[in-house]
Amino acid sequence: MGPLEPGTIVAGYRIESLVGRGGMGVVYRASQLALERVVALKVIAPELLDVEDVRRRFLAEARAAASVDHPNVLPVHEAGEDDGVAFIAMRFVAGSDLRSLVRRGGALDPAQAARHVAQAAAALDAIHRAGFVHRDVKPANLLVDPGGHVYLTDFGLAKQVLTGVGGTRTGQWVGTLDYVAPEQIRGGRVDARADVYALGGVLHYALTGRVPFEREGDEAKLWAQLSAPPPVPSTLRRGLRGDFDVVVARAMAKEADERYPSAGDLGRAAQAAVAGTVPTEPERVVARGAAAPDAALTEPGIAADASTPTAATP
Repeated sequence: MGPLEPGTIVAGYRIESLVGRGGMGVVYRASQLALERVVALKVIAPELLDVEDVRRRFLAEARAAASVDHPNVLPVHEAGEDDGVAFIAMRFVAGSDLRSLVRRGGALDPAQAARHVAQAAAALDAIHRAGFVHRDVKPANLLVDPGGHVYLTDFGLAKQVLTGVGGTRTGQWVGTLDYVAPEQIRGGRVDARADVYALGGVLHYALTGRVPFEREGDEAKLWAQLSAPPPVPSTLRRGLRGDFDVVVARAMAKEADERYPSAGDLGRAAQAAVAGTVPTEPERVVARGAAAPDAALTEPGIAADASTPTAATP
């Protein structure tokens, strides 16, 4: 079975066009016939239709996203299976993802970068309060609509704490190499502060147009994530406030205990950096269980799919 052709009907959704694809899923722009609305329809990649573990993770993604009701989390309308095809119907964002925005237009204005990161941070706080760790925060998973509203998407690697949902095995890491936290690489137990680390990398990318550690080859990148000092964005962009260096350095500290204790703390610090007023002691606003290692923990894991496409238009 190849990509779905325009006009194909899946569970009451008519395929209009291909949006993007990754290792586990394919996203289409589609029309929901019953309600006459446009949606982003994600289906399992054709070559993985018969892989039961992929199907389970795919539907677990829908459950994770649907369990969090927040303005900055991409809403899920429906999920299920139709004639052997697992699908997730989501809100269609008529915009672009942050990676594409930066690739097309270069590094963002610092205030704009801070606003985008603060919105993503608010989404992560909600996810963490619901008992999940996203584990794959990256620019491609931040969708930005024409009005500047940010949606966090792609819960393919999300892990529910305490219950063990997530389908992982010991000894391998999950995430995307340019943004993965050191503890994920080590295969250890991770909590919400791994998402803080990744979001710090996203802030660096938005401010500079470059990933945090530019290295040749995966091994060199892995070493940098584990051992290299945090990146210094002001060295890559003339005129950028040094306050952003402080924010990125704390967010991307190698030890989780040295990072911002919540994503919201990082988001507020990024906005304070715009005015040159980065706080030295951030206010805790997220419940301890969402960010502390004694509650928001996941088991060591193996990557499910670090490149599932987003629901934004190209």
